[in-house]
Amino acid sequence: MGYAQIREEELIMEKKGKKGYTIADIEALPDGERAELIDGEMFMMATPMTVHQRILVKLIFEIETFIRKNKGNCELLPVPFGVYIKKDDRNYVEPDISVICHEDKLDEKGCHGAPDWVIEIVSPSSRKMDYVRKTTLYQETGVREYWIVDPKKEMVTIYEADQWDIPVCHSFTEEIQVGIYKDLYLSFAEFRKG
Repeated sequence: MGYAQIREEELIMEKKGKKGYTIADIEALPDGERAELIDGEMFMMATPMTVHQRILVKLIFEIETFIRKNKGNCELLPVPFGVYIKKDDRNYVEPDISVICHEDKLDEKGCHGAPDWVIEIVSPSSRKMDYVRKTTLYQETGVREYWIVDPKKEMVTIYEADQWDIPVCHSFTEEIQVGIYKDLYLSFAEFRKG
């Protein structure tokens, strides 16, 4: 393929957005490969580290137990779970945890629209994605509450819809109150390194 042909393909891609990928490209990935899509740009997902999985399991257990005990109408769905967040073909994410309180957003393929609560557990390869790209995406699409759990910093950063521009940071030493469930407090003390 010559330079002129490559440049022509690049210009076509630029007209489509940052990149020209769509959900069809995500669906065409080989088995075992996963990626997310933000405004047509594809981001491959790495295998998570052990601490990531330990935190994920703990959160799933505690949140799901709370929902069931209180006969809540929200549903917790962990990764890998597709969120078609902008209801278009250029945006698709797989949050570590999605809590959806509107059953009409769910079908067999995933969630269509913004979950009510999203939790991302930061891995070395996802730091910029979780802190920058997804923060903007989740704000734009109406996520009510977004938690960034960062094992390296031992911090949880929380964004809430009514005060998105003023995130609140908590240390792993604190019990953290959940915004959408005022009676639920989560602790990360067992994941402290010191």
